[in-house]
Amino acid sequence: MKNSCISILIFAFSGIPIISLIRSGQIATQTDTLQNIIIGILVLTTWNEIHFFIVHRIMHIPFFLKWAHKIHHRSVTPTVFSVYSFHWFEALLLSTVQLTIIWAIPLSVISISIFPLVSILLNLAGHCNYRIKWKGAPRIFRFGTTHNKHHNNASKEYGFALYWIDYFNQKIFRKSHKHE
Repeated sequence: MKNSCISILIFAFSGIPIISLIRSGQIATQTDTLQNIIIGILVLTTWNEIHFFIVHRIMHIPFFLKWAHKIHHRSVTPTVFSVYSFHWFEALLLSTVQLTIIWAIPLSVISISIFPLVSILLNLAGHCNYRIKWKGAPRIFRFGTTHNKHHNNASKEYGFALYWIDYFNQKIFRKSHKHE
C-alpha cells in the first residue's frame, strides 16, 4: 500500500515540469483541434508502449530487479490493486512518458492533459487478469495479454498493453534473452 501511494504521488506531480515547459514556451504545442487531439493520444499511446518496454527491460536487469522491480512482481496474479504497486524509482521512470516525447513531437495541450487518464485505463486493463482479444484478430493485436502473461508465468515478454512490441522483439532479438 505504501509503495502504491508513493507511486501515485510521483505520477500526480509528473505533470508539473510539463506545465512549466509549456508555459515558458520551451516546447512547441499543436492547436487543440479534434484531429490533433486524436493523433496526440495515439502518438502518446504508441510511445507509452515503447517507453514501457524500455523501462521494463531495464527493470529486469538483475540489479534493478532485486533493488526495485521485485516489489511489482510480488503480484503473481495481476489485479487492479497491483497497478501502482512498485518502487518509487520505477514510478519515476514510468512517469516520464510525456516528458520524453514532447521535445521531439509537438502535441496538443488537451491530448497531453487527457493522456494520464488514458494511461490509468491502460494500466487497469493490463492488470485486470483478463486477456482481451477480438475474434479473428491476429495475436499481434491482442490487448492486455502480454503484461498479464508476464505476471502469471514470468514470461520474457516486457511489453504492456499491446503484443506487437514483444512480437518484434522476439523476432529480431530472440538471442538477447539468453543472459536472463
